[in-house]
Amino acid sequence: MLLYFYAITNHMFSFLRSLFSPDKSILKETEPMKKFLIAGLGNIGEEYAETRHNIGFKILDGLANSEDFTFETRKLADIGTFKVKGRSVLCLKPSTYMNLSGKAVKYWLEKERIPLENLLVVTDDINLTFGTLRLKIKGSDGGHNGLKDIQNILQSTIYNRFRFGVGSDFSKGRQIDHVLGKWNDEETEKLAERMKKSSEAIRSFVLSGIKITMNEFNGT
Repeated sequence: MLLYFYAITNHMFSFLRSLFSPDKSILKETEPMKKFLIAGLGNIGEEYAETRHNIGFKILDGLANSEDFTFETRKLADIGTFKVKGRSVLCLKPSTYMNLSGKAVKYWLEKERIPLENLLVVTDDINLTFGTLRLKIKGSDGGHNGLKDIQNILQSTIYNRFRFGVGSDFSKGRQIDHVLGKWNDEETEKLAERMKKSSEAIRSFVLSGIKITMNEFNGT
């Protein structure tokens, strides 16, 4: 409970600071096509940390470990950056809660002047079996409230998304309990390998583009 209170309080103070001290540009790169935004969706707070719905946050945490960077709290999100072969990557974990993710994504796209085609949104998908990866260039929100808000805010369904399967092993009417539930023992054992594969897919997106990454990683 104390950890949860601390997390919420910390984000509240960060939000208040942002009202009076505008964020400076984070990425030093000036060429737009060499800048990328990876947005992992989730909910803030310890109670959500190990839930299936927070896989977007978890994948970016895994990426931070493999690329050796840390997150800091900035306006509307926790952000971290890394560079790979001349490309600058901004990683974003919105602090607006899942259903309002679009505001943070739009803000940082515009502030850093990152092209929409260089956006990748990472989220959970109940229509895929556990651990299955699927990247797409466009599509509907599939009933996912985070994607729905992003599409409403961006006024476009044409943006790259990276879906991580969390399965549909739940009875009728129990979808919310499933996605907000914690990983079972079998899933937990497999997560480390799946996080590594997810980091590889994100690196591929940055270095090789969405189409090559789709061909290499979809269904794996």
